[in-house]
Amino acid sequence: MSAVVIPEQIDILEILKLLPHRYPFVMVDRIISMEAGKQIVGLKNVTFNEQFFQGHFPGQPVMPGVLILEGMAQVGGIMAYYANPEAIGQKLLFFAGIDKARFRKPVVPGDQLFFTLDLVKQKRGISVMSGVARVEGKVVAEAELMASFS
Repeated sequence: MSAVVIPEQIDILEILKLLPHRYPFVMVDRIISMEAGKQIVGLKNVTFNEQFFQGHFPGQPVMPGVLILEGMAQVGGIMAYYANPEAIGQKLLFFAGIDKARFRKPVVPGDQLFFTLDLVKQKRGISVMSGVARVEGKVVAEAELMASFS
C-alpha cells in the first residue's frame, strides 16, 4: 500500500472525486482537518437554498436529523477512503449501522455545521466511528456509525 498525501484542507472538488454523492445529496463542503485513520473534521454550510427546506418546514426551516447523520457519514467516508486508498474509485462505502443517535438542537439556515468523527475500531472491513455535529461549538447531534466497503 502506497502512502497517501493528505492535503491540509480538502475542497469540494476533491470531495466529489472521493464520494459518489452528487447535488442535492452532498452534505459536506470542505474537510478542515484530518489525521487519516484517526480523526476528521468536515464543514457543511447550511443555506436557505437547500431543497429540503421547501418542505421541512415551511415557515420554520429545520435541517432534517437524518441529513445531519448523512453529512456525518459522508465525512467519515472520506476518512475511510484516505485510510484505505486502494478503495478510491474501486469500491463503495456503505452505511452498515447507526447507534446512539441523539439530536440536541435544531440546525437552521445560516448555520455552519462542523462534523468531527473519530475512528473507534476497524475490523474485517467494518469501520466504527464516533461522530459529533456542532454549530458554534455547541453539540447539535451525535451518533456512532458503522460502514463497510463493498
